[in-house]
Amino acid sequence: MTCITDSLCLKSRYTILEELEVGAFVGNIATDLGLDIKQLSGRRFRIAAEGEKQYLGINLKTGALFVKEKIDKEQLCEHGLTCVLILQAVIEKPLKLYRVEIEILDINDNAPMFKESELNIEIPELLPAGTSFPLQSAIDPDAGTNSVRSYQLSSSEYFTLKTQSESEQNYVPELVLERPLDREQHPTHQLTLTAFDGGTPEKFGATQIKITVVDVNDNAPSCEQNIYQITTAENIPLNTLIVKVTATDQDEGLNGEIMYVFSDQTSDKVREVFSLDSITGEIRVAGVVDFEEAGNYQISVQAKDRGTQSLSVYCKVLIRVTDINDNYPEIMITTTSNSIPEDAAKDTAVALFQVTDHDSDNKGSSYCRITRDIPFRLSRSFNNHYTLVTNGELDREEEPGYNITIICTDTGSPPLSAKRMIQVQVSDINDNAPRFTQLSFTMYVTENNAIGASIGAVSAYDPDCNQNAELSYSILGSQIHRLPATTFVSINAASGEIFAQRSFDFEQLKQIQFHVQVKDCGSPPLSNNVTVNVIIMDQNDNAPVIVSPLSNKGSAAEETMPRSAEPGYLVAKVTATDADSGLNGQIVYQLRQPTDESLFAVASETGEIWAIRHLGHKDSLRQKIVILMKDNGTPSLSSTITINVSVQDDNTENASSIDTLGNAGPWKYDLKFYLIMIFGSTSFLLLVAIVILAIKVRWGRNGFKTCCCCWQSYFSRNGSLHGIQKASASIQIPQNYTEVYESGALQQTFHYGTCQGPAMSDFSFLQSQNVAASEIVIKRGPWHPTEHGISSNSANNDAANFLEVSAV
Repeated sequence: MTCITDSLCLKSRYTILEELEVGAFVGNIATDLGLDIKQLSGRRFRIAAEGEKQYLGINLKTGALFVKEKIDKEQLCEHGLTCVLILQAVIEKPLKLYRVEIEILDINDNAPMFKESELNIEIPELLPAGTSFPLQSAIDPDAGTNSVRSYQLSSSEYFTLKTQSESEQNYVPELVLERPLDREQHPTHQLTLTAFDGGTPEKFGATQIKITVVDVNDNAPSCEQNIYQITTAENIPLNTLIVKVTATDQDEGLNGEIMYVFSDQTSDKVREVFSLDSITGEIRVAGVVDFEEAGNYQISVQAKDRGTQSLSVYCKVLIRVTDINDNYPEIMITTTSNSIPEDAAKDTAVALFQVTDHDSDNKGSSYCRITRDIPFRLSRSFNNHYTLVTNGELDREEEPGYNITIICTDTGSPPLSAKRMIQVQVSDINDNAPRFTQLSFTMYVTENNAIGASIGAVSAYDPDCNQNAELSYSILGSQIHRLPATTFVSINAASGEIFAQRSFDFEQLKQIQFHVQVKDCGSPPLSNNVTVNVIIMDQNDNAPVIVSPLSNKGSAAEETMPRSAEPGYLVAKVTATDADSGLNGQIVYQLRQPTDESLFAVASETGEIWAIRHLGHKDSLRQKIVILMKDNGTPSLSSTITINVSVQDDNTENASSIDTLGNAGPWKYDLKFYLIMIFGSTSFLLLVAIVILAIKVRWGRNGFKTCCCCWQSYFSRNGSLHGIQKASASIQIPQNYTEVYESGALQQTFHYGTCQGPAMSDFSFLQSQNVAASEIVIKRGPWHPTEHGISSNSANNDAANFLEVSAV
């Protein structure tokens, strides 16, 4: 056994006789090829023939090569002397091809036979001795020595057979006239022609010859050439003249007119390809002249006259057909791999194929190539066998498959080509790790969510396919606040959807972070990680909680105020908190169910409760105030507090005022000093009011307003009334408070700043004395509600206005 390449080897021939019975043993091919019999089935060992029929088979258990169908050499190889059956033994894993040649030996299984069982010949009398007459040749399908070797004629005193030369091929028996015939003595002659083959045992066939002696012309036609040798190319057009056979006859009239016909020995194939003009003797093309079917034609033309006793002569025509390049190469795929892994090594065999061409000489030689630049190449072995092998790296993600077009061209002129496509799929290996679609994922969930609710999903992709692209998601073993992440969230391993494992509380936990891993199902598996941030969004789930004032076991809070409290007196301050954030944690304070709606107001932003008028003798000494605290969430949540305010006698007035203002320091502990400062400030302010009134009388209405603006600007700059101004801006004024304003009891607060004029020194003196009162309240007679956004019908009599300045 000789190996051309790693995948193609040649095995020496087996020799068998034809007509062996089915199942006959040919040889142990597994032993001869050096193969392990136990691996034949696993490696898919099989036999492939070049033809359609499978004459031989293989026993995978024993490795024996046996006859699968009877082999008839004559049918398989027609009349060839040698007959070789080409087999291809293919084994996979790894792929190898063995060439096996089976030589079929001929046996003498056919006897010679004649086309006709009786041959009629007319021979005129008086023909000279030595005249020969061609006879019908016998046919024997066997070849070599088993074909027709000799003829024998029954004994006759008038006829013998022409001696056959041992070197002569295609011998045609000829009847030789030994002496002239005499119709009157023997009008007919009966002879037997027997054909013998050279086999052992010898076989034979016979035909009867009936010779009729006619008394006609005494001059037979004669051919100008006994043998015509013609050379012509195949595929010549129809009706093309090949040769003209010419014969002459010395007789005259009908006895000298010659008619040409094909002799009885002319085969049907010749009659299909050529035609003969009976008058002119022209032989023309009547069918397809194909070198591949027959390279030579032998024609016997009978030329006979038209006399009553027709005489004839036989002329031989030998036609040699030359080959032209009229056959395309044929590409026969022996075996191929439908898929190849993308990590296949270079020079891995993918397919084996053979190229054949029925043309002769160099016209039948071919060379093959691949049409485009791909990582494959062709490796040529012997007898036009090729192996398609890899020639570079394969990447299924870039090219999942290849349609490889192979073109094979012969060396004829002009050259002919054939194409064949081989489809090769690149199988996937796990060479790509999964990739997340984002560098990180951020998800949002509202607190108080349902357990098991979906938070969001992570997504990833893998360029691989099938199992290598099947993804599985999992949460890594990270911790959140010293607890496993899986106690907070879970994930669907198939879809990547994340679910809450608990109901989140924004006030306790505002954000969690964990890591998700995606892994494919390849071998070995590849993975990737990503960070997931879950933002917990606030929900209005907490009502405001009261911080101060504190009540005793759910009862109302207790506060006190002096009966002499001025408008703007800070009665109490309600403080509440809300655990929510944003709008959900913004608290608005509102007054609900007071004993007297005209007595108190509450700052909506700070919760400060202020007295907005003087206490009268008819007012109750115990006032009830209900404060509603609600947030700005949707829906809004609220809570309430009830405050009972007790009105004290006047002897506690100064202490309450000090507590209301909330000033720290020595003022809280030295009441006498504080009272002296108040009286001094009041006297000074009274003096300032008298001066301002005088100026107003002199300047009139416009001048007064201008000066007031100057005073106002000054106090605003010094910020002496900032606390009250801020509180009073959000105080809720009762709707029915018109009567209070008309009585002149409500104070209006102003900010004063720098003013140009003599009065500047007086106010500077006030500052230099460190007056404890940080709030200046200016009272005016009739109240003008329109300046405060309150509708009122009070008279607008500016001339009657007066100012009362007091220090608090």
